[in-house]
Amino acid sequence: MSSAALTMNGADEWRPAVNPWIIALAVTLATFMEVLDTSIANVALPHIAGSLSAGTDESTWVLTSYLVSNAIVLPLSGWLSSIVGRKRFYMGCVMLFTISSFLCGLAPNLPMLIFFRVLQGAGGGGLQPSEQAILADTFPPAKRGMAFAVYGVAVVMAPAIGPTLGGWITDNYTWRWIFFVNIPVGIVSLLLTSRLIQDPPYFRRRQLSELKIDYVGLGFVAVGLGTLQVVLDKGQREDWFESHWILALSLISVASLLFVLLWEWYQKDPIIELHLFKDRTFASANFMMFLLGFALLGSTLLLPLFMQTLLGYTAEQAGMGLSPGGFAIMVLMPLVGFLLGRYDARRLMIFGLVVLSFSLFHMTNFDLGVDFRTVVIARMIQAVGLAFLFVPINTAAYAYLPREKNNAASGLMNLARNIGGSVGISVVTTMLARRAQHHQVNLAGHLSPGNPRFQSMLQGMTQTLQARGFSPTDAMHKAYGLLQGTLFRQANMLAYIDCFWLLGVATLGMIPLVFLMKKTGPGSRMPVH
Repeated sequence: MSSAALTMNGADEWRPAVNPWIIALAVTLATFMEVLDTSIANVALPHIAGSLSAGTDESTWVLTSYLVSNAIVLPLSGWLSSIVGRKRFYMGCVMLFTISSFLCGLAPNLPMLIFFRVLQGAGGGGLQPSEQAILADTFPPAKRGMAFAVYGVAVVMAPAIGPTLGGWITDNYTWRWIFFVNIPVGIVSLLLTSRLIQDPPYFRRRQLSELKIDYVGLGFVAVGLGTLQVVLDKGQREDWFESHWILALSLISVASLLFVLLWEWYQKDPIIELHLFKDRTFASANFMMFLLGFALLGSTLLLPLFMQTLLGYTAEQAGMGLSPGGFAIMVLMPLVGFLLGRYDARRLMIFGLVVLSFSLFHMTNFDLGVDFRTVVIARMIQAVGLAFLFVPINTAAYAYLPREKNNAASGLMNLARNIGGSVGISVVTTMLARRAQHHQVNLAGHLSPGNPRFQSMLQGMTQTLQARGFSPTDAMHKAYGLLQGTLFRQANMLAYIDCFWLLGVATLGMIPLVFLMKKTGPGSRMPVH
């Protein structure tokens, strides 16, 4: 046997020096904190604005700046890893994320906090793709499902508990501690990574002499994704295309991203590996991950908002309503990883999509009298669907790709989920506002003096208020106010139902994509890498 063949065989049989499950837990630590930081600061914005003498609108850049830099780094992570090495790149990202978290906690004013959040987002942007690539290389294909289950618990749990944890820390300590909590986790992650993780022998690091940086592609990727994230985050607040600067940013984003698609496709050394989309399984998995992010973050935003604004729960109680769903995901994801070793991933995806869409359509039956238990059960059903989607989609995405492309693939997969989540949040917030206005107009048409039911309700409320000591005039005004408040609540309830219906339809629309994928699981023919 030739020496080249022996080398290849050794690479094929390469396994890490330590137990791969220890590696999985080590790299998941920092990723969990990074995903948590996308939502943990949401509830602390009023405190941040007050502490730093800033307006509420200005303080929202604390969130936007993080998302923008995060989105830019995600698709570039594979390219950057090939330059400095995956382990060095991952450790550099953890170090940047940890140091910038410390600086965020010390920020003396809003501009400095926003600048440090940009650095934090840049460091965090490389963590998820690097972890996925490390897991894909550390575990053989038959065991990747279980490995991605560990990763999935972190990615799905973190956005759900972020607002609750952020609110608890802010109420009991200070908003600065939502950043300081990252420091010990980052230090532990660095120590574990340096001792446990190594680049596999088939991972080829480029030499500086052969490196040709595509500055054009790099610049347009940054501009296109950065402006897209700003548009998605600020669009509803600025009334979308009624705002000239949102319109301008939208045009810049579309033009830049279209140019990137054409430019990168024909580059010999591209920043983003667009040719990976030639594989229909990877392309379908990316689009499904986009829609999964759309449904996941869209519903994660809607449920606590619904519980607080219409049902009167506190932020902590709303968080408790989501927690059982998170625990269900923790229990089910390892089971899904186990099932992936025995069944075709496509079957699990279809089951997950049916359950997820059922849960969302079930939420359209909510009303203003829905109890806490019903909301919790609906969320737990949703969690079952999510558990049966996240792991199979990730596993299928890598199944037919050469392993040296794992880094590039993981960046694109994570970008798809993050952009899908941003689009989902933008769509549901916009739809919530627009549909609430629509239903208010329709319901207000029934509040006319000629409507016998309206007159009956008005007289009943007026008499009740008079019995409590109000004068006839004050009782009448108060009754009108109560009826108007009831109308607003009903209109908002109908708007939430419309949003749940939209997410349910979007989930059902993902089912045809499953049939475009190749078989992944027992009996499938994986490529020889």
